Amino acid sequence: MRTPNYRGPQGRGPGSMPHGKRKFSMSTFKRVFKMMFSYYPVLFPLALFCIAFAALVATAPAIFNQQIIEIITDTYKSGDWAAASKQIIPRIIILISLYVVSLAAVFTQTQLMAYITQGFLGKMRKTLFNGMQNLPIEYFDTNKHGDIMSHFTNDIDTLRQLISQSIPSLLQAGIVVITVFIIMLSYSIWITLVVLVGVFFLFMVTKKVGGGSAKYFMRQQKAIGKTEGFIQEMMNGQKVVKVFCYEDKTQKQFDEINDALCEDSKRAHAYANILGPINMNIGNILYVIIATVGGLLLLLKVPNLSLLQLFGVSMPLSISIVIPFLNMTKQFTGNVNQLSQQINSIVMGLAGAERVFEVMDAKPEDDEGYVTLVNAKRDTDGNIIETDERTGLWAWKHPHGDGTVTYTELRGDVRMVNVDFGYEEGKEVLHDVSVYAEPGQKVAFVGATGAGKTTITNLINRFYDIADGKIRYDGININKIKKSDLRRSLGIVLQETNLFTGTVMENIRYGRLDATDEDCINAAKLSGADDFITRLPNGYQTELTNNGSNLSQGQRQLIAIARAAVSDPPVMILDEATSSIDTRTEAIVQKGMDSLMKGRTVFVIAHRLSTVQNSDVIMVLYKGRIIERGSHDDLIEQKGQYYSLYTGAFELE
Repeated sequence: MRTPNYRGPQGRGPGSMPHGKRKFSMSTFKRVFKMMFSYYPVLFPLALFCIAFAALVATAPAIFNQQIIEIITDTYKSGDWAAASKQIIPRIIILISLYVVSLAAVFTQTQLMAYITQGFLGKMRKTLFNGMQNLPIEYFDTNKHGDIMSHFTNDIDTLRQLISQSIPSLLQAGIVVITVFIIMLSYSIWITLVVLVGVFFLFMVTKKVGGGSAKYFMRQQKAIGKTEGFIQEMMNGQKVVKVFCYEDKTQKQFDEINDALCEDSKRAHAYANILGPINMNIGNILYVIIATVGGLLLLLKVPNLSLLQLFGVSMPLSISIVIPFLNMTKQFTGNVNQLSQQINSIVMGLAGAERVFEVMDAKPEDDEGYVTLVNAKRDTDGNIIETDERTGLWAWKHPHGDGTVTYTELRGDVRMVNVDFGYEEGKEVLHDVSVYAEPGQKVAFVGATGAGKTTITNLINRFYDIADGKIRYDGININKIKKSDLRRSLGIVLQETNLFTGTVMENIRYGRLDATDEDCINAAKLSGADDFITRLPNGYQTELTNNGSNLSQGQRQLIAIARAAVSDPPVMILDEATSSIDTRTEAIVQKGMDSLMKGRTVFVIAHRLSTVQNSDVIMVLYKGRIIERGSHDDLIEQKGQYYSLYTGAFELE
């Protein structure tokens, strides 16, 4: 026997490490950029060009100041102010022109980034949601729904800050730092070395404080997801909370989770808020040091060394270099501080991006099937052929390796042979289970909670794949059938009813999107739902919200049954379909169900033994094994466990 299908209690489905174990890296940052270029191959580079141009213009005053001060210094000695004005005015005009163009570039960049950011987030949400539709049921069984929701809200919002604010600021500050550094080296290597010493201290402070900030910002992201998951769980279970007077305990649990979030957020922002003032004061101290060092170098007449001199351009140390250096120092340290301030937003954005990518990269549901379900009809010779029109006859289209195609009528013959299955390694839920359901048969599963009844139907749907054995549908291994076609041939009514925001008619039509209003009404009549629907304020056009909270549990279940009926499947799976319906309503439903089940293969899971007495075969499960099988009369005659259950109580506990 093979090892049961297992992918880990937290890694199942997604194929990724659990939250908190994965760490973002530069690859995440590169991936965001790559997607930006992919989505906006023209607009995004244009926005980056505008940012770069504005950054370069911001460094231009250093060069113009040096030249203008030098002209004024030389003119002070010569006294030819007319000639000086002819040199100064054109430079001022050029600088003003650059600022005007820079202003236009900044305006263009802000508009483009607003458009790109919202468009990018819209595409990300769409990709995230569409990808989520392809994830296996296992993913949703092993991840809190509130945490999944936080990917669409909180994590996407951190991406918005990363793209709209952090990336432009990072690029602009980086260009300014590099450009100013080159200008500094071009003017005086000695003074630049002093600046680098101050920047080294800035870097060390940023590394120490920023590292602590990054750690707690990542913890904050995970804490937010945990908090949202708890809130959603409590909202869904408010009735249970109140009926068991669990409010105080719930408040204490929330306080613990919320306090952890507050602590992580407090530490993250404490680090972040102290980083700016520290760096700013280091910059101020450095400004004073540069002024002092520059003055001493002038007084001592120390020979200057500059990058331009290495290329043969004379650049003696003078007041025209020291004064611009003061402004460049302020600009240099200010932008280094700006870079350090962006670390927090970048860390949050990358943490959010990593969580989003974690879902996007989650392994989708495998589907190696190639047998499809098609509309069919019989030709004059009685052979099944494919047709585009809906005939009520369905067939499995089975292509073969030699290029031939065979058509097998969809009859609803389901057989499980020696099936083993476990949700986790070493913990089998089903052991050597064999089920034979011929077309039109009603097969019932009874047994205590956890015996494996629902698991069997999950395997027929291929919500999970078996570890060993075979499941055949009309003689075809279900692994060969495309999952969408397999599930389209099955009608399911679950114990937990899910209704969606929309009209009653739209909720019934959910079972078959091409169903007409008449088809939906007939399905409602068949299930017994038509009587109460017609008495609703707007009949079939009554709007349902909040999972049909304005309906009773029994009414919601009747709509779910009608939804299954409209799909007109050859196989029905009824998982506690009438458990939420009162005795009077059950009688109405049972009549409709009998009509619905006529001529179909039906799998029934029930606690009420009264609902399975008319089944063709009843299978009693105990700890994942079928211990008894037969009709109601046969099992009563055997006087085994079914007999004990039937004579002891009509409800399985």
